[in-house]
Amino acid sequence: MKTWYITGGTPGGFGMAYANAALEGGDRVVLTTRRPGELRYWAARHRDRALVLPLDVTDPRQVRQTVAEAETRFGGIDVLVNNAGRGWYGSVEGMDDAALRKVFELNFFSVLEVTRAVLPGMRRRGSGWIVNMSSVAGLVGVPGFGFYSAAKFALEGLTDVLRQEVAPFGIKVLAVEPGAFRTRAYAGFAGQPIDESVPDYWPMLAVVRDGMIAENGQQPGDPDRGARAVIAAIDQDDPPKRLVLGSAGYDRVLHRLEAMLAELRGQEAVARGTDFPAA
Repeated sequence: MKTWYITGGTPGGFGMAYANAALEGGDRVVLTTRRPGELRYWAARHRDRALVLPLDVTDPRQVRQTVAEAETRFGGIDVLVNNAGRGWYGSVEGMDDAALRKVFELNFFSVLEVTRAVLPGMRRRGSGWIVNMSSVAGLVGVPGFGFYSAAKFALEGLTDVLRQEVAPFGIKVLAVEPGAFRTRAYAGFAGQPIDESVPDYWPMLAVVRDGMIAENGQQPGDPDRGARAVIAAIDQDDPPKRLVLGSAGYDRVLHRLEAMLAELRGQEAVARGTDFPAA
């Protein structure tokens, strides 16, 4: 029986999907959320195997407190799922400074904070899994979501290095890159005004916003199927290092990587020609 610590628990989201799948597999779950009242009845159904804790992942004190409470209650954390996050749309030039810093605070620095809080216990036990919920936007930049893409690109780099650093301690790390999934992620875009300081980008941003609103509730990805796919992946004898979820997301990433590889091969002579001449 494993103990899962999952951030970003909201009804209909990936956090809840992971929690339900883990419980179905006989494991225990600590699900953190900013609105614990929404999960009161859910937690009551699962009694001693589910613990809901209030958490704002951008608050380091709360992070350490909930991790300690989870370890005290269940004896240790076996699987950490860094799921909490949110996308803000805006142009690279015109997005408000305070908003762009919130993007990084939530989507990058909070992941680092939670991971650092959980790692000491995993190292002591000599085992553990860290699942970082990235995004297709962490592999393929999305116009109108430049800073969200940048935060997810940063998370991809962090995940790659972390995987290598913690491997000697028996800890494994997976990056998950979902495409468009039917969560509540797009619900907050309705009614948002476009008020950036550079009007030249407003038409582009209107298209981005309206597209998200139109797709809300119609996204092709199923969070429950996605969570089960991740659990199946980490249970493999030779688990993957990253996992793209969703058909459209897979196609976008494949096209991007194939184009990058073709461009790289076309630059081989230039790249090799910048070394000092061989003696």
